Amino acid sequence: MNMSSATGNRKFNFNFLKQAAEKFLINILIVAAVIFLPAVPSFGEQPPLKHNPWELIIYRPENTKGMNDIRCGLKLEDAETGEDVTYSKISAKYEWVSIGKNIHKDPMNFYNLFVPSRWTVLYPYQRTYYLSGGMAMHLLIQKGKYKISFYTPPEHQLDFPCDNKEQWNSNSFYYDTENPAKVIFVFPEANENGFYSGKWCVDYKAPEWFIFTKPKM
Repeated sequence: MNMSSATGNRKFNFNFLKQAAEKFLINILIVAAVIFLPAVPSFGEQPPLKHNPWELIIYRPENTKGMNDIRCGLKLEDAETGEDVTYSKISAKYEWVSIGKNIHKDPMNFYNLFVPSRWTVLYPYQRTYYLSGGMAMHLLIQKGKYKISFYTPPEHQLDFPCDNKEQWNSNSFYYDTENPAKVIFVFPEANENGFYSGKWCVDYKAPEWFIFTKPKM
């Protein structure tokens, strides 16, 4: 056997061993992933929805950047007595959610809004309960009947160009904890010309989407 044949055989053996080692390593990683990573349900085959019966989620979809930065504060009233119970009958945390036009790319994002999982990160509020664009508020609420509304005082409007320079208020949304609807929405309103009018809308129906959330007109 000449020198060139021996060298070729050594190269062949080395490449063969290298490929075999790479395949073995890949198989080990696949097995480890199957064993240690949690199963993620597909969008088409979801487990039955489960929800804390005392939890209400209020989601504020994203708008334009200037509007996203403006916070709207929560006000919760006892529907029977009219008492402000915002900080006495509920506790709240929040998460950052991005749904909108990306729902086809990441359907689990929308699924997790209704069924919080180990991937949902909830943050405690430091002081007041509020929502910015792209936030979802998770309320643990005592059994009862309530009126839910949102507001933004002039000093928190960040000089946003709008005809309404007074406090921005929403409608009063009646909510009963026995109601099966566990997710409601808050979003800005607009005038007939499509400009933000300085009002908020609270509704059980999600707003329409274009590039951003379409304001209620």
